Amino acid sequence: MQIFCSMLKKYLSLIIFFSSISIHINAQELDYFDYEREILWGINKNTNGGLIGGGVLKFSRKIAEKLYSTIGVELVNVKHSKENKYSSALGYGRTFIWAKQNYFFSFRGQYGREMILFSKKDQQGIQVNAQVAIGPSIGMQIPYYIKYNRNSRMEIEPFDPDIHNFNNVIGVASFTEGFKEMKIRPGINFKTAINFEFGSKKSSTAIEVGFLAEAFTKKIIIMPTAENKSIFTSAFITLFYGRKY
Repeated sequence: MQIFCSMLKKYLSLIIFFSSISIHINAQELDYFDYEREILWGINKNTNGGLIGGGVLKFSRKIAEKLYSTIGVELVNVKHSKENKYSSALGYGRTFIWAKQNYFFSFRGQYGREMILFSKKDQQGIQVNAQVAIGPSIGMQIPYYIKYNRNSRMEIEPFDPDIHNFNNVIGVASFTEGFKEMKIRPGINFKTAINFEFGSKKSSTAIEVGFLAEAFTKKIIIMPTAENKSIFTSAFITLFYGRKY
């Protein structure tokens, strides 16, 4: 009986020993993927933009277990759903967007919270975060200039559907032509998103998908011949890269 009790004690001691090692290793793995701050920059594509919607910069800071505060800025191009490119009827091989009167860009500030839903367990794992953010928007409405054939001379003019003829448009003018006539439109934006991170201990590579709503104080005139609005909604996907600290 004494021999059995002695063996049982040794067996239990081994179990406790290896269990403590396992717990220590797991704790180290969790610490390995833990971080206090993160800086991300990315490229955005959304349902109101073109091939590339704009650029994004986001800062995160840990404020509680699995919870981070976030500050972000975005600069995106907002397009009208009716925009279409056409080739010049004059045969110059240049393109333009008929009936577009203004470019519209939105510079967004965002403050929010990001929560870790599923943590990484190893290098090949995926961390899943949920985020909500809100902040001010600064809309920039810039006149859309075209190159126009007027009496056999090329003129650079802001598009006006009342005076311009489709067949006389040569192409779009330089983007900078309308900067001096830019109008500012203040607004507010709200974003909710899910973030999938594939990074390592120090680097971050992530894909963020979500929904954004944005409202401005005035109706934004992009195409005067179509319906324009002051409230925009869009689905988006952003490819991020960054660093953890």
